[in-house]
Amino acid sequence: MNRALIGLAALAASLGLGVVAAQQAPANAATLSGPAVAQPVDSSPTLTAPDLASFFDGLVPYALRRNDIAGGVIAVVKDGQLVFAKGYGYADLASRVQVSADRTLFRPGSTSKLFTWTAVMQLVEAGKLDLDRDVNAYLDFAIPAWQGKPVTLRELMTHTPGFEDVSRGLMPASPGEVNLEAYLKKQLPSRIFPPGTTVAYSNYGCGLAGYIVQRVSGQPYAKFVQEHILAPLGMSRSTFDQPLPPTLAPWMSKAYLRASDGKPQSFELIDPAPAGALSATATDMAKFMIAQLQDGRYGDAEILKPATAQLMHSRQNAPAPGMPGFDLGFYQEDRNGLRIIGHAGDTVVFHSDLHLLLDKGVGVFMSFNSAGNPAAGGTLTLRRSIFHAFLDRYFPAPISELPAPPPSAKADAATVAGWYQSSRRNESAMKLFNLLSQFHVTAGADGTLTVSPLLVDSAGESLHWQEVAPRHYRAVNGRDRLVFIAGENGDVGYWTTDYLAPVMLFQRVPSTRGKGTVLPLAGLALLVALATLASWGLGRWMRGHYGAALNLPPALARTRRWSRLGALMLVVDLFGWFALVGAVGTHLSLLLQGGAAPWMTLLYALGVVALLGVLAIVVHALNNWRLAMRSLRVRLGETVLALAAIYLGWFILVFGLVSFNTRF
Repeated sequence: MNRALIGLAALAASLGLGVVAAQQAPANAATLSGPAVAQPVDSSPTLTAPDLASFFDGLVPYALRRNDIAGGVIAVVKDGQLVFAKGYGYADLASRVQVSADRTLFRPGSTSKLFTWTAVMQLVEAGKLDLDRDVNAYLDFAIPAWQGKPVTLRELMTHTPGFEDVSRGLMPASPGEVNLEAYLKKQLPSRIFPPGTTVAYSNYGCGLAGYIVQRVSGQPYAKFVQEHILAPLGMSRSTFDQPLPPTLAPWMSKAYLRASDGKPQSFELIDPAPAGALSATATDMAKFMIAQLQDGRYGDAEILKPATAQLMHSRQNAPAPGMPGFDLGFYQEDRNGLRIIGHAGDTVVFHSDLHLLLDKGVGVFMSFNSAGNPAAGGTLTLRRSIFHAFLDRYFPAPISELPAPPPSAKADAATVAGWYQSSRRNESAMKLFNLLSQFHVTAGADGTLTVSPLLVDSAGESLHWQEVAPRHYRAVNGRDRLVFIAGENGDVGYWTTDYLAPVMLFQRVPSTRGKGTVLPLAGLALLVALATLASWGLGRWMRGHYGAALNLPPALARTRRWSRLGALMLVVDLFGWFALVGAVGTHLSLLLQGGAAPWMTLLYALGVVALLGVLAIVVHALNNWRLAMRSLRVRLGETVLALAAIYLGWFILVFGLVSFNTRF
C-alpha cells in the first residue's frame, strides 16, 4: 500500500487537516474537521515492521515539513523486540547529514527523569532508601517541613512535594556552572502547597532525588546511572555526561529553533542533570522501554525486580476519580481502553515522548531536534497527533456518542467559567508572569465550554466541551475529558483534563485577580497616567510658547510637580516590567541562565519609587480639594488620577513588583 496515503490519511484524521486519501477513505469521509475521530486505514493493520514503515514514512516527513522541523526519530518495541526504528530529516542541515536511529544522539529532556526514578527504585529495592521517609535523612542540607510535615521520595516521584517552580540556572551557560550539589543548595524553592496534596511538576524535585541517589550510593549521579542502568542494558550510545565524551560528541544531532533558519543552537547544558541531561539514540531508548515493559529485565540483565517494576508502574495519586494521575515517576496517559504510562521531555530545541502500553508490551519513543513553527501547532501537538494516530491505527477503539447534556448544563457552565492558573508556577518572583499566563474557561450559550488559549486543536481553534455529568465534560467529536473539582465549600477549586499530561492542575483565580479584570483596569489606569503626563507636558509647552504662567500657591505647585513625577515613575516601572516579560518570551535564557535578575532588581527599586509616587499623587489630589483653588474639572481630574494611581499601586504590591526576590 502506498506509504504516503497511509500516513497522510492517519495524520489528517488526527490533526483535522481535511486531507483524505481517496483510495482508502469512504465516500462520505471527504473532509475531516476539528478534533476528528481517526479511523484505521487498513481493515486489520498489524503492528509489524513493514506496516510501521508504511505508516510512519507517509506521516513523519510531511509533519516535519509542516512544522518546520529539521529532523526526528521514532522507535517502536513489542514483546521484548525492537520492531521499528528510523530517523527522518537531518541531524545537520548544513552538511546534509541524515538522522540515524542507531547512531544519532538526541536530547530526551525530561524523559531523562525516568532514569532517575529507576535509580531511586533500585536503591529502594536494595533497602537503602525508603519512599515514605523524610528526605532530610538522606541530605546534607535541610528541606523545611510544611507545618511539621516533611517531604518524602514518594512525593518527589509524584511531583507533589509542594515546591514552586524554579527556572533560574536550569540551563547554565558553561560546563563549569553545572554542579548538582551547588544548584540544589542555592536554588531551594519555596513551598506553596502542603506536601502530597497538589501536583505541580518540579525539575528541582527530580534533581533532589538524583542527589539522594548520589549521596546514598557514594557514586556521582551520572556514574551510578551508567553502571546500574545504561551499561546493563547495553545503552552504549547514551550518557548523562555534560559536555559529551569525545566518542559520542560527533554523533550528537544539531538542534534548531526552526529548520528554515538553518542556524544550529549550542549544546544545551542541564542543571540539575538528573532532571533532563540524558543524550541517547532511539535504539538505546528502545532497550530502556523493553526493560520497563518486561518488569525490569532486558535479555540477561535485570535492572529492577518484577515486584519493584510493578510498584513503579502502579497508580499513586490522581487529581480526580477516574482521571489520569501519577505512578512512581511515570505519569498515566490511558487512551483507547489501554493502560498507558509515559513521560515527555522538552528542552528549548529538543522535544521527545516515551509511551509504554503496559498490557500490550508495546513502547513508542520519538524525538525531534527543532522547536518548530508554533503557528503549525508546535511539537506538542505534533507528538500527540502522531501517537494518537498510532493508537487509532493499531489499537482502535470506538468513541461512544455524547449523551444529552444534563438539564443543569447551562447553570453548571456558568459556575465553572472564569480564570485559572497552573499549579506549576513560581510565586516568589513571577506573579506578573502568572497573571499573564492565566487561562479562561468560557461558557457558551448552549452550555458547552472552551478553554483558551490552552485547549486548542492543531489549527489553533478552541476545542468545545459538552457536559456529560455534573462538572464532567467530554470533547465534542472526541474522547478527551475535562473535570472540575470543588473544594470543601462547594466552590470550584481546579480543573484537570486527560487532553494534557497530568503534571499540573489548573486552579481557580478570584475574579478580582483574574486577567480579564486586572489587565483592562490596569490598562485604563495607565492610560490615565499617560494622559496626565501628556497634558502636563503639553501645558508646559503651551505656557512657554505663549508666555503664560500657571499661578499656584508654592505648596500646591510643589505637590503637583511631585504627583507628575509619580505618574512618570508608575508608567516607567510598569512598562519596564511588561518589556521584560516580552524579552523573556523571546529570549528564554534570561530566565534559564538568570540574566533577568539584575533587570528585575532595578525594576523592584523603581517600583518602590513608583509607590512613593502614588502617595504623592494622592496627597496632591487631597490638597486640591482642601485648598479649593482650582476648578471643579481640575479637581475631578486629579481625583481620577489618584484612583488610577491607587489601583496601579495595588497592582505593584499584589503581583510582587517590589518583592526584591530573584528566586525564579
